[in-house]
Amino acid sequence: MTGDEKPVEAAGAGVRAAHGEAAPLALIEASGDLRDPVIAGWSEGAERLFGYTAEEVLGRSLLDTLSGRGGQEAFRRLAEDGSGAPHRCESARKDGSEVVVAWAQHPLRVGSGPPERAIYLGRHVEQGTSAQAPAEPEPGVAQQLLRAILDHLPIVVGKYDREGVFTFHDGKGTEAAGVKPGQLLGANILELYGSDMDASWGMRRALAGEAARDVSDVQGASWETWYVPVHDAHGEPDGAISVTLNASDARQKEIELRAKLQLIEKQQKVIRDLSTPIIEVWDKVLTLPMVGVVDSLRLSEVMDNLLSAIVSKDARYAILDLTGVDAVDTDTARHLIEMIDAIRLLGAEGIVTGIRSNVAQTMITLGVDLSGVTTVGNLRAGLKLCMRRMAATREAGRAPVK
Repeated sequence: MTGDEKPVEAAGAGVRAAHGEAAPLALIEASGDLRDPVIAGWSEGAERLFGYTAEEVLGRSLLDTLSGRGGQEAFRRLAEDGSGAPHRCESARKDGSEVVVAWAQHPLRVGSGPPERAIYLGRHVEQGTSAQAPAEPEPGVAQQLLRAILDHLPIVVGKYDREGVFTFHDGKGTEAAGVKPGQLLGANILELYGSDMDASWGMRRALAGEAARDVSDVQGASWETWYVPVHDAHGEPDGAISVTLNASDARQKEIELRAKLQLIEKQQKVIRDLSTPIIEVWDKVLTLPMVGVVDSLRLSEVMDNLLSAIVSKDARYAILDLTGVDAVDTDTARHLIEMIDAIRLLGAEGIVTGIRSNVAQTMITLGVDLSGVTTVGNLRAGLKLCMRRMAATREAGRAPVK
C-alpha cells in the first residue's frame, strides 16, 4: 500500500483489475449488526457510483444511505443468505437518483458466532435488468475478493492440518511480521512456538475444535489473531484457520486515548482540589472553604481528604466555610452532618460558617436539623471562636488542682 491509499480503496482496486473497468464496482466495509450495518470503509468506486465521499458516509447506516425502492429488503436478504451470491436492487445516489446494483455480501466471520463485519461488493448493472430478479453467482468472485483482501489489507491468513502444519500462508501483513508469503508452508506452528504454552494456547484450542482469540506483540507490532477450527464431514476436528490482523494503529490509538483520559482525570482532580482546598489557618485549626454547587459526590471526596488532614496535622478544629456555596439539596445536607459527626469521632470539632440566607431557608424547608452543629456567621468569627476555646482549654490546664 502506498501513500495515503485506504485499505478498502486498495482492495477495490484489486477487484476492479480482476473484473475490468466495464462495470463500475463499489467496495464497502460495514460493521455491527449486518441486518442494519454501519459503513466503516468506502472505496473510490463507491464514491464514483453513488456520489458520496468517504467523509460523508463513514459511521452512517448502510441501509439508510443506499437503499432505494426495495433496497432495505434486498440488503436484509443478503445478510440472511450468507452464500455470497449477488442480489440486485435499486440503490440510491446522493443526487436522489437510483441505480441498479448487484450486491454481494462477504461476511468476515470468526468462530461460530455471528459475523461482526462484512465486505459488500456492488456492481452497476444495466437499468433494463429487473431489480427484483436474483442474479446468477459470478464464478470466482469469492476467490477474487479474497485475493484482493490478502494483497492489500494488513492481515495474515494461515491454514493448518490437524497436526498444526501450514498448508496455506499468505497476506500483506507478513511484511510487518518479518516473513514472506508462503515462507512457512510445511512448518509446524506448534514447533515454532516451542515450549511457550501461552503463545500457542489459541492454536491448540482451535486444533482441538474450539475457537479462540489472542492479542500479542511480535516484531514491534501488535497482532490480533482469531483461531477458527476446521471440521471434517463427520464433525471431527480436521485442522484450523488463523486470521491475524496488524492492530498496531488501533492499539496505539487506544493507548493514546487512555493516556488522555488519565490526564483528564488528573486535571479534574486538580480542579476539585483547588475548588475545595484544606488550609491550616492556625495551629491545630483547619478550614475548608467551599465554592459553587456542592453535590454529594464532591462532599464524599472532600470528607476523605479532610479526615486524613485532621489525623495527619493533629487538628482540634475544622471550619467548614459555606460562604461560596450557592445551593444544597437533601443529600448534600445529610453528607454535611455526617462529616461533622466523623470529625467529632476523631476527637476534633467541626464548625460551620458563612451559611447564606437562601441556603439556610432551603435547609429549613428540607427539615435539616443542625441543632447539634456549631454555626457562626463568617470565617473570621469561626476562627475567633476556635482561638477562644483553645485559650480556655490552656487556662483550664494551668489551673491548680485543689
